[in-house]
Amino acid sequence: MRKFLPILFLISFSTIAGAQEMNKSEIDTIFGRGEPNPYGRFFTGQTYLKMLSAKDDVWNSSIGNVTFEPGARTNWHKHSGGQILLVLDGRGRYQERGGEIRTLHKGDVVRIAPDVEHWHGAAPDAWMTHISIETNLPHNASTWLEPVSEAEYK
Repeated sequence: MRKFLPILFLISFSTIAGAQEMNKSEIDTIFGRGEPNPYGRFFTGQTYLKMLSAKDDVWNSSIGNVTFEPGARTNWHKHSGGQILLVLDGRGRYQERGGEIRTLHKGDVVRIAPDVEHWHGAAPDAWMTHISIETNLPHNASTWLEPVSEAEYK
C-alpha cells in the first residue's frame, strides 16, 4: 500500500492543480492577450490591450484587441464617432444607459452609435475578448464617465 500512496497523492494533486489552473487561465485569442491596459483607470478589474491598427490619416479608425478578466468592465463612456465591438471569445456584457444588459457571446457584433453612453466587459465568471473598432476618426473622441456600480453590473 505504501508504494501506491505517493502515486495516488500525485494524481489527486495533479488533478486539483489542473482544475485550479483552468479557473485562472485566460481565453484563447488569435491576436494574443497584450499588455495590461494603459487606460486601466477607466476600467474596473484587470484588462489587457493589444493594438492591432493605430489611428492614422488614411484609414480613419483604430482597432484594438481587448481582453477582460472575469468581472472586469469599462466605465460608462461614449464615443463621438461611434464604436464597433466584435466578440472573439468568452462571455461578456454590454449595456446602453437606460437599457437592459445584453449578454455577449463569441461571434456577436455590437454597433454603438455616436454619443451613446454605454459600458462593456466580461461576465462575472468568464473571460471575454473583443475587437474594438473606433470609427470616424480623427473626430472620434472618447468621453469617460463614472464607473459602473456593482448594482448596475449584476
